[in-house]
Amino acid sequence: MTPYVLMVLLSSLGLGTALTFASSHWLLAWMGLEINTLAIIPLMAQHHHPRAVEASTKYFLIQATAAAVILFASTTNAWITGVWDMNDISNPFASTMIIAALALKIGLAPMHFWMPEVLQGLDLFTGLILATWQKLAPLALIIVVAQTIDPLLLTALGLVSTLVGGWGGLNQTQLRKVLAYSSIAHMGWMIIVLQYAPHLTLLALLVYIFMTSAAFLTLKVSSATKINTLTTIWSKSPILTATTALVLLSLGGLPPLTGFMSKWLILQELTKQDLPLIATVMAIAALISLYFYLRLCYAMTLTISPNTPASTSPWRLQTTQTSFPLALFTVMALGLLPVTPTIVTLVT
Repeated sequence: MTPYVLMVLLSSLGLGTALTFASSHWLLAWMGLEINTLAIIPLMAQHHHPRAVEASTKYFLIQATAAAVILFASTTNAWITGVWDMNDISNPFASTMIIAALALKIGLAPMHFWMPEVLQGLDLFTGLILATWQKLAPLALIIVVAQTIDPLLLTALGLVSTLVGGWGGLNQTQLRKVLAYSSIAHMGWMIIVLQYAPHLTLLALLVYIFMTSAAFLTLKVSSATKINTLTTIWSKSPILTATTALVLLSLGGLPPLTGFMSKWLILQELTKQDLPLIATVMAIAALISLYFYLRLCYAMTLTISPNTPASTSPWRLQTTQTSFPLALFTVMALGLLPVTPTIVTLVT
């Protein structure tokens, strides 16, 4: 893909997200989501591989279905109420359809089945865009309509997503599928606290973007897509392997890393809202997720190549890929916990 085409597609991604952010009209928000979808499809299919084409087709069908449901629900609401304003969704049927469609767009359970399969068919750079940037516009719409949604529905979506994200990643050997289930679990954490403290949802999203970007960029530098490949990267780059293990533990929410910040504040908020049982289930689900992160750390740091099944060893050559974004996101994914009060003040 030429740099000019890549620039146009990335600019279209930014335009679609900005249009959705700035809109107060459902048609404009729908248009922003469609621009986002159409801009990422060529990026997904650029390698002309059967898996990439399959992933692109699945993603297009899922996103088109969700966009059609959003358009139908907003039209229904406008027909009943007479307004297209996003802040005025008084019809329960329309609001339920909209939250279901947006949950399908970002991969919340039980509408999550497309996410691991699509992410598995993409290269790591496009997978990074799908796991981070493509979540922004639908999540912004969910935040806008959250106050009109049944609290029980949001709580159920959050709990199921967290549990599915934890259980689903246990038996995976493909790293992109592991990160897909990690994304599903983190989306559950964001959704469950949305009705009580929207600023904590924004904080959890920010921390998730830092950690996921660091994980994807690390895998891209080391050209690792399977757990077996992780066993051979220690001899190639020990420092990168050590920081990767810490990033994975941060994704699992282990203190004193940055990932602990959002989980700690969300559990605290759920306890304040007299929901100790839900907070307990969320904490247990976080422990389930932590298990498969520890499994990846074990493969990287405590296993050496002769003791593992045969895998392709990477050449010990200097990488030519840009390391500044990787270094920046790694530092943010590991060291922001001490400045938690400052960050909470900024997002409130």
